[in-house]
Amino acid sequence: MENKLSAEKDILRVENVHKSFRDQNAPWSLKRKKKEVLKGIAFSVKEGEVLGLVGESGCGKSTLAKVILGLETPDSGNVIHESMRPQMVFQDPYSSLNPAKKIGWILEEPLRLRGGFSKEERKKRVFDMLGKVGLDEKIAERYPNQLSGGQRQRICIAAALMLEPKLLIADEAVSALDVTIQAQIIELLLQLKEQMGLSILFISHDMRVVYQVSDRVMIMQEGKIVEIGDVDDVYFESQHPYTRELLEAAGIIEEGD
Repeated sequence: MENKLSAEKDILRVENVHKSFRDQNAPWSLKRKKKEVLKGIAFSVKEGEVLGLVGESGCGKSTLAKVILGLETPDSGNVIHESMRPQMVFQDPYSSLNPAKKIGWILEEPLRLRGGFSKEERKKRVFDMLGKVGLDEKIAERYPNQLSGGQRQRICIAAALMLEPKLLIADEAVSALDVTIQAQIIELLLQLKEQMGLSILFISHDMRVVYQVSDRVMIMQEGKIVEIGDVDDVYFESQHPYTRELLEAAGIIEEGD
């Protein structure tokens, strides 16, 4: 897999990115000080690959995702997209969907904002995308609260893919789902990757889930990437103590291996 991917072009390059925030939890006298959340982050996502990003809560994973999406501006460094801006699938599918709008309206909205599509074209694209994520066309007439958690996450994925981005960022996209639904959504993401030629940055704290989906994986600790490589190399020939700690905590390797 690594040899094949190495021949592909980079769909995303992150070059020496730093990002700091004022610590809102600090005493008033210290609030002018900034906490560095991202500390010289550098990596690439290759065309057609799933790159896993693993780290404990608070390590900077979601901040990095926001910088890549352009929702946060880095203090320094560069984020270079080789195609249109990537799209995001978030952890909580219910809060990601407008509860007052029908599913069809939600899926049409990116097309309306882009412009250049007739009403008939938008409707056709909505039905086509519903089929791709394994849902019936009738779902278009329902509201988010009329769907199951798994169906809502499929809608979130569909909405993210309506404009056919080349890079999808999945930020804890299956962690709020039960194990059976998790497996279904993971399978769907991998199917869509093949069908649509997607690259995926798959962000999670779950080492086992990341192993299932990733070609390569990078380990993040306190705002730094401490290890990156082929998923089997990182999991079973890890070089960094923190990686081994995560693997031991997940029960993937035994202490001392």
